[in-house]
Amino acid sequence: MSDMTITFLILGVTIVLFIWGRWHPDIVAVGSLLALYLFGVIDLGEAFSGFANATVVLIASLFIVGEGLSRTGATAYFGDKLIGAARGNAVRLLVLSMAATAILSGFISNTGTVATLMPAVVLASWGVRKVPSAYLIPVAFAANAGGLLTLTGTPPNIVVTDALSAAGFRPFGFFEFALIGIPLLIVGVVYMATIGRRLLPTRRSGDAPPVLDEEMDELAELYSLDGDLYRMRVRKPSPLVGSSLRGSDLGRRFGISVLQIVPHPGEPNLLEQTLPAPVRNRMEAMTAEPPALPDPDQTINYNDILIVSGTPAQARDLEVAMHLGVMPIDDAGQELGELLSQEIGIAEVLLTPRSSYVGKVVSDGAVGRTFGVVILGLRRGDRVIPTTEPLRFGDALLVRGTWKAIRTIADEQRNFVVVGQPEEIASQVTELNAKSWVSIGILVAMVTLMVTGVVPVVIASMLAAGAMLLTGCLTRTQAYRAISWSTVILIAAMIPMAVALESTGGAQLIADGLVDTLGAMGPIPLLAGIFLVTTAFSQVISNTAAAVLMVPIALGAASGLGVSPHPLMMGLAVGASSAFLTPIGTAPNLMVMAPGGYRFTDYAKVGAPLLALFLVVSLVLIPVFWPF
Repeated sequence: MSDMTITFLILGVTIVLFIWGRWHPDIVAVGSLLALYLFGVIDLGEAFSGFANATVVLIASLFIVGEGLSRTGATAYFGDKLIGAARGNAVRLLVLSMAATAILSGFISNTGTVATLMPAVVLASWGVRKVPSAYLIPVAFAANAGGLLTLTGTPPNIVVTDALSAAGFRPFGFFEFALIGIPLLIVGVVYMATIGRRLLPTRRSGDAPPVLDEEMDELAELYSLDGDLYRMRVRKPSPLVGSSLRGSDLGRRFGISVLQIVPHPGEPNLLEQTLPAPVRNRMEAMTAEPPALPDPDQTINYNDILIVSGTPAQARDLEVAMHLGVMPIDDAGQELGELLSQEIGIAEVLLTPRSSYVGKVVSDGAVGRTFGVVILGLRRGDRVIPTTEPLRFGDALLVRGTWKAIRTIADEQRNFVVVGQPEEIASQVTELNAKSWVSIGILVAMVTLMVTGVVPVVIASMLAAGAMLLTGCLTRTQAYRAISWSTVILIAAMIPMAVALESTGGAQLIADGLVDTLGAMGPIPLLAGIFLVTTAFSQVISNTAAAVLMVPIALGAASGLGVSPHPLMMGLAVGASSAFLTPIGTAPNLMVMAPGGYRFTDYAKVGAPLLALFLVVSLVLIPVFWPF
């Protein structure tokens, strides 16, 4: 049995196992890699070539970039804008998501586009009360189609353009691909908004992320914070003027907790006074510091605002003794939300049976002083208890502190259990802060490097991932957790299959046979054959490899028929970007598989009609724009 036959058999079994779904796709992919090696089709270096492939490193890096955007709130901000633009309409959100994905994909890699936008689309989908599976395949398909908008949108475009130039023909222009790309994108969006969305599964791949406003309202009610939160303005005769929290010892003297000190902004300067109020307010919002923990040594000045937590009696005692102006907070949940940022979090913590803090008193500094957090409230069973009561096993504490401090508490597993998903809540903070702009700047720099070609795409993504870590947009642990390792392994393990198809001549055999058969029928059937063979290859090997295989065949066929190569080469490019039938066809298809909870057959079910539409539109329009 020849190596070519063995390769086809292993490929067939692999596809059957993918469709069957009994084993996870990355396990099946690793099995196919081992089979190719054990049967002698590939050597050891080829078997593990995928793990050193630039595409694999690119995808891992882009997962980190996407997580950096999410952790700094940029993703939540964009998702909030998507939800706002959709105005609660699920179809409008689908159209907007696909359009945004396709446009961005025209200028950076489709993998980078999906990694950047996928978290925002997931959040937006829950925001319109839909599961992510209703949007992520359309986003992946839009990223693939968006590559047909520009020369640099996808590598096959560059392959066919360089091949035309090398053969002495006019190369395609930078935006020439958009002549067919825009109509195909419109067809794809209309199809998904009408027929395709009905074919998509409504499968949950996990629980909906906690909604920030709802979580804060629930916590405020649970800990009876309504009526216990106050804004207190420091008046001119107050003894606090010129003092500090440490020096005044407000917590011990009055039993209250100071959550935040908001400095008085002062009077606007002459330049600010000349600006229109909306512009001035927007500038103030952009430059405002995120809410932070109060510095115990910070000097308190006249007109500063103290955000205080305490009982009404404690608040009255503080008001009278310190000559403060009191402004009760009616909506405690909203106030809690405003105290959140990417740096400062709120979490619910339970005491374990063996906790060393059992018997200690919060008002004496237990927990708060040790970990540098502020205790907002205590619960025991179904009732709220004062901070002066000794702690017991099972008591729940509502704490506010830096995310680092909260992670430190979570690591103290002998003493505490952190409840819920506090960091998931923080990622929904939509106000952009300094870190948000840093992460957006890193994204813009990465896109610029990719578009200009100053460095290879994979290097640009690695630089961006490193910058996210170095600037503190996310931690090393968060970066490792952000990478979908099953996706990375699946791609790396399937690359040897592409190597085997090329090295054994299997791909060439199929291409030659189909093109020779259809080529005898005329240029239009030949164009259809080029499209179908290229897209068939792109379902199981990279679209770049498929394009490289088909370029000499398309040029040779055009020469043999005496027709222009341009329509055939454009058909080749479209076919290479039409991998809609399998999750292994392109990196975007794979990237959305786990978050969307998709199965192998979902892609073919939704993608087959779209592929047929792309073929029909291409056969009609390509000869119009690029005559034979």
